Amino acid sequence: MASAIVSASPSLATILATLGVATVTIAAIQSLGRRSASESIYELRGTSFLVAWPFFTKRYDFIWANFKKTGAKMFRFHVLYHSVVALSGNVARKSFFNEPGLELRDGYAIFMGAAPRLSDINIEGLNRKGVSVFVRQLLNILRKERVAGLLPVLFNDVQARMEGWGKEGTLNLFTEVYDLVFQMTARLASCRELTEDKEALSQLAQNYWDLETSATPFALLFPWFPGPAKRAKQRATQNLYDLLSGFVELRRKATVPSSDAIDMLIAEGETGDAIVGFVLDVIFAGVINTGMNVCWNLLYLGMNPEWKAKVAAEVQALLDNHTDTISSQPLHQRLATIPMSAWEDEMPVLESVIRETLRIVGSGTLLRRNMGNDIEIDGSTISRGEFLAFSVADVHHNPDIYPEPLSFDPTRYDEGRAEDKKDPHGYVGWGSGKSSFGGIT
Repeated sequence: MASAIVSASPSLATILATLGVATVTIAAIQSLGRRSASESIYELRGTSFLVAWPFFTKRYDFIWANFKKTGAKMFRFHVLYHSVVALSGNVARKSFFNEPGLELRDGYAIFMGAAPRLSDINIEGLNRKGVSVFVRQLLNILRKERVAGLLPVLFNDVQARMEGWGKEGTLNLFTEVYDLVFQMTARLASCRELTEDKEALSQLAQNYWDLETSATPFALLFPWFPGPAKRAKQRATQNLYDLLSGFVELRRKATVPSSDAIDMLIAEGETGDAIVGFVLDVIFAGVINTGMNVCWNLLYLGMNPEWKAKVAAEVQALLDNHTDTISSQPLHQRLATIPMSAWEDEMPVLESVIRETLRIVGSGTLLRRNMGNDIEIDGSTISRGEFLAFSVADVHHNPDIYPEPLSFDPTRYDEGRAEDKKDPHGYVGWGSGKSSFGGIT
């Protein structure tokens, strides 16, 4: 009877076999973990996926609760057969950001389930050596002259959205502003035809959201399990690939090239798959970081009217100094004529507000993987293949660097005070060391 049921239900047989293999594998891994534990790094005991579960659900709490529990600067835990070392302190921070064998892309490959990966649908994306090709191409599309040429279109996008919001009522920043940032990021990273096609842009956003919701703790711990989350991720990735591939081919057939990112990559001789991979990565990274940061900046300005007034005065000074003050043009068109150099060099107040917002809300966990030889960090050995986790709060919320660290105070960065300069890696909002974000200083 049992054999008849299994033979009639191949999906059930697959699930039962998978769970059986998983149980045996987990037991073996835990045994290996106990034998290979480093004496100088405190190791969390217990069933690996149960111990690691909070790492995927409440990462900040998991890391700091275990630092408090162990009283150590490092602790090790296992995510199935992967070994992860959480670290803190000045010495470890210096190594985390500077050690040449610690790779960023490999660090996130396993634990960033919401990121679109063409390999999930058996399609090869960009063939990169580390992140060097990606950074070069990213800097190319973010060239000052190219962004300056897009300013009128970007400000038109902002104006259109704001007119839709109206002048009264309530506004959910984390939906409305997020959608705006998504559209603007897509303009920078893809092509005009896509961003002006409302249905296509909506489909693009929905599939990114489907990727986000598919990144459940179970799916991250058991990425090979043929469950609903895995199927949802594959479906969303395939939809994104098909959608973007269509626009890549549309631009490839165009008789007149444009300055859009897709056209620039076509001109470099990139394949369609490589272009799709690049666009997927840029939109994902831009929206997940920029979208959240813009929302929090607006919230902090709303809660701090004195700083809101200072930023408004700074923008007014730009208008007075770089536009025709008696022009009948609407505000968004006048803003679009301000040169990029002015936006970059004449907005110190806004820059400090952004830095302070990033410092407070930027308490996430950065990941790396040791792809080089075994290394020593603060007296402890990190083996080749191990992952490292660094909580940004270790520096951004450190009272020895930033007194009253949870208080909003953009004057921290003023000349003569410069709290962010107290430590070589005292501010990591834009990355630090060999993993600084390209083009951001």
